[in-house]
Formats: sequence, structure tokens, C-alpha cells
Amino acid sequence: MSSAYTVEELKLTPYFDMEQFLVMTQETRLGGAVLERLCRLWERWMPELTAKIVDTGKIKYLLVALSAQVEEDVDASWERSPTDGYQDNVLAQLLCMSAVQEVLPDVADAGCAPAPRPTEALRAALEELGVPYRDCEPTLVRRYAVVTHYPFKGACEICHLQPECPKGQGRAEETSFVLPGFEKEKP
Repeated sequence: MSSAYTVEELKLTPYFDMEQFLVMTQETRLGGAVLERLCRLWERWMPELTAKIVDTGKIKYLLVALSAQVEEDVDASWERSPTDGYQDNVLAQLLCMSAVQEVLPDVADAGCAPAPRPTEALRAALEELGVPYRDCEPTLVRRYAVVTHYPFKGACEICHLQPECPKGQGRAEETSFVLPGFEKEKP
């Protein structure tokens, strides 16, 4: 089944933001050997990163994904050491989000790349691109993949996952910026 969509491949070179890694892992410092291991993984995983603008006609999306090989690498890390597995999992997430932020810098300010409603056109395109949605769910089968609107259209107020998201329900430590007209009523 061929859908009516076009794809623009993006060549990205996200950088390893150690400060962001420390924030995500809630660490205060890393030893030299750990940092070297993480930098080697980042370089090894860069070729496993794909970034595409998917135009389904009415709506454009940004798709960023790491290959199944990265998932296998992280799974193997968990088997070797829970610490390595945790750090490698965060590194893969950071690589995806750094790529998203390279294309959509507003995502960094928002603190999230809001998930779009999975339309039939988007579902069909992602299926053909090898990053389909899970059956009857609005989440992707790839563990390290992000799909969001392109260009940036807003934060929590447009996210399809808002009902299940602690941040979208106002239970986060810090809320993202809000587009005019979507402000919450003050109690």
C-alpha cells in the first residue's frame, strides 16, 4: 500500500550535551572512563540516527529515530550492568531529543516534543518508513523515536498524549511555555 506522502531526509549532527545528560541522569559528575564510553557510544550511534520531514499533504511532521541496533546495544548494556544500561538508555534518549532540538529549537524551551494525533495518513507513512505506531496506541514501536509537528506548533496544549502525561496534567515540576489562548484558568 503506497500512501501519498513525501519525505525529506535531514543530515543532522547533534552534539553530546554533557550538562543535559547529567540533568537527565540526576548525576552530579561522571568519571573519565564513563565519559569516554558514552562519547564512543554517541559516535557509534550517530550513523544509526535518521531524521526526516514527512509531508502527508495537509500536515508535516518531523520523525527522528534510532535503529533497532541501538535498542539491542542498550539491552546488552542492561545485562552487563544496571548502571551502564541506565546511562546508555538516557544517552539514546538524549541523542534523539538533541536531533529534534537541532531541527526545532522551540522544543528545548517547551521541554517536550508534543505527539501529534496519529492520523491515517501519518500511520500509513510511518508504517512504510519502518517506524509504525503500536497496535491501537498513539506510541511508536521504536523505543528511541520521536514524531512531532513540523514546524513547531505548540507544547502540551496540542499533545495527543496529554491525558496520560504528568506534565500535561500540571503535575510536572516546571511547565513549558503556553501559546496564547491556551492558558490555564487560575483557581
